[in-house]
Amino acid sequence: MWTVFNGTIVNSATVVIGSVIGVAVSSKLPDRYRDIVLTSLGLVTITLGIDSGVLKFAETVKEFAPQVRDGNTYGARIAIVVIGSLILGSILGTALRLHERIESAGGWIHRLFSKHDSLTFAEGFLTASVIFCVGPLTLLGCLRNGAYQNPDFLYVKSVLDGFCSIALASSLGWGVLASVATIILFQGGLSYLAFSVADPLDDLSLALMTVVGGIVLLATALMILDIKKVPVANMLPGVFLPPLFVWISKLYFPGLLLPAG
Repeated sequence: MWTVFNGTIVNSATVVIGSVIGVAVSSKLPDRYRDIVLTSLGLVTITLGIDSGVLKFAETVKEFAPQVRDGNTYGARIAIVVIGSLILGSILGTALRLHERIESAGGWIHRLFSKHDSLTFAEGFLTASVIFCVGPLTLLGCLRNGAYQNPDFLYVKSVLDGFCSIALASSLGWGVLASVATIILFQGGLSYLAFSVADPLDDLSLALMTVVGGIVLLATALMILDIKKVPVANMLPGVFLPPLFVWISKLYFPGLLLPAG
C-alpha cells in the first residue's frame, strides 16, 4: 500500500520537520516578528484562496460553458452549486459541531503533554489542519496518489507545507505539529477512497470542490489575520457536496452542468 499512501507519509514528515524548526526558531523571535510572520501567512492564504476559489471558478466556466446548452448562464448555474454546497455543508458541520470538536481534540492532545496555553495550541491545530488539508493540491494529489499511484502533486504539496509549517509553528507553537494526525487521517482517507473507487471523480466535480475549498481558505485567512473568527471546520463538509449536485444534474437535468449524453 506504499504507492497509495507515500504522498501522505512524505507530507506528514515535512510538516513534522517544519513544525520542530518553527518552534525552535520562535523562542528566539520577539513577538513583533512572530506577528509579521503570521500576517504574511494570512496574506498568502488569501492568495491561495483566490486562486482556488475565484480563478478556478472562472476557469471552470470557460471550460464547460461552450459544451452545454445555453452556456451564457453557466456561471450562474455552478455558482448555485457552490453556494448550495457551502450553505448545506456549513449547516451539517454546525449540526455536528465540527469546529468545536476539532478545537477540543487539539486541546485534548495538548493536555496530554502540558497544562499551559491550550487555547493557542488548539488554534494552531485547527488553523494548520485546515490550511494543510483544504485546497486543490490536496484533492488532486490524493486522487492521483490513490487512483493512479502517482504522488507527484502531494510531493510538491509536501515541500510547500514544510515551509508553511515553519511559519505557522513559529507563531502558534506545537499545535501545528499535532495537525499531522489530521493530515494522515484526511489525506490518507481520501487517497484510499480514490484507490477503492473504480471511477474517479469527473473533472467538473473536482473543480467545484476546489472552488468551495478556496472559499474555506479565504475564511481561514480572516481567522489568521484576526479579522473575524470564522468556524471554518463547520464549513468543511461543503467541500464534498459538489459531486452530489453534479450527479443529480446528470441524472435529472442532463446538459445543465455537463454535456448531455
